[in-house]
Amino acid sequence: MRRAQRDVRFPPDRPCVPYTATEGGEPLRCCLRGAGPGERIALVSYAPLRRWAAGTGARPGAYDEQGPVFIHAGECGGPAADRAGYPFSRAGALRAVRRYNAAGEIVGGRLLEIPADEERGYDEALAEAFADPEVALVHVRAVEYGCLHFEVRRD
Repeated sequence: MRRAQRDVRFPPDRPCVPYTATEGGEPLRCCLRGAGPGERIALVSYAPLRRWAAGTGARPGAYDEQGPVFIHAGECGGPAADRAGYPFSRAGALRAVRRYNAAGEIVGGRLLEIPADEERGYDEALAEAFADPEVALVHVRAVEYGCLHFEVRRD
């Protein structure tokens, strides 16, 4: 399994509308960390299965959904090289852990309430997902707003 991927681009028909984060905390998909107060960010629509499908030949069909993600409005250096743990992990937060097969079809999922031992909670949920040999990709999303936080691919 690989850790979180960060590839985000917004569609040309949906322009980026930057704004300045006031309090911060928005889950920045581009660098897998929370925004800081005063950072220029944007909320954009993103179809996470498209890039993966283009690289694998998958045809997700109706599962090719679009949803919101936060990104930096300008250049972003990506995740810090020394970054550890899972992004946007906070004990008590709810996450949807959605599983996809190699064709890009949903083959299951579960609700994860992040436990006090956040790393262990994610490790167990992902191990459970990838125990099914049909699972090729897992998306982790915020339950409340549907933002894609990260994905994990089978190597």
